Amino acid sequence: MAIKFNVQEIGNPQDAAAPKKFYARPVSSGEITLEDLASDISHASSVNEADVMAVLYSLVREIPRNISRGYIVRLGGLGSFRLGTSSIGSETADDVTAANIHRRRVLFQNGGRIKKAITDLTFKKSE
Repeated sequence: MAIKFNVQEIGNPQDAAAPKKFYARPVSSGEITLEDLASDISHASSVNEADVMAVLYSLVREIPRNISRGYIVRLGGLGSFRLGTSSIGSETADDVTAANIHRRRVLFQNGGRIKKAITDLTFKKSE
């Protein structure tokens, strides 16, 4: 199934006088919740939905717990999660402290299965 996209006109944030250009933007087909995933996994395996939910809830709990302990969390073909930061530069290495860190975020690096799924996508302009 092709992913639908729409067209958006966007200006250049570095040059307000530059002519605007048109870009393709994917259109969401909706959402799949954790409960939806548990149901789908349950139907595709011999594990009941409650047990799948228990494992998924544990995964949701363990990913941030391990990231906050400084670990990269690798989930096989799905990908990996790790901590990313932004910091303010200092003149010397000795001047750098934890106070220089002003932004924290979780970075996701997709794994082989997701890379393949994205590579194989086709697109269709939304009508």
